[in-house]
Amino acid sequence: MAEQNFDKAKVMALLNEILEAELAGVVRYTHYSFMVFGHSRIPIVSWLREQAASGLAHAHAAGEMVTHFGEHPSLKIGNLLETHQHEINDILLESLDSERQGLQLYKDLLALVKDQSVVLEEYARQMIYEEELHLGEVNKMLRKPGDIQVFPVD
Repeated sequence: MAEQNFDKAKVMALLNEILEAELAGVVRYTHYSFMVFGHSRIPIVSWLREQAASGLAHAHAAGEMVTHFGEHPSLKIGNLLETHQHEINDILLESLDSERQGLQLYKDLLALVKDQSVVLEEYARQMIYEEELHLGEVNKMLRKPGDIQVFPVD
């Protein structure tokens, strides 16, 4: 394995935080999928379960990165807050917020390893790419039909 020029303790702690956050997303999206009712239930539940599967794939990737560098992946799960808000818009807004937090974790990782580890830099960039696409899709889902302008979330 190539020489490591990055702060291994900080990077491994951040990778474990990413792992925990992604696992929390799996639980969150799965829970949301149980709480959808109405005429549009089937496609929305399907989309939510796809997001849970994507989160699990991201958790696997983070855990594999941890073990790649000879460390122990976390067995914890990130924060789970039950808001009891289960309207589709509420679910999407909560999703947007948690996904932005996840995106920031990947950006933090990229900042820690930039020009120091090709494998971690490429991993972080790929995850940032996927998270930004996902955030864009959620934003589109929050728009009213016919609205082209980005949904204001701040």
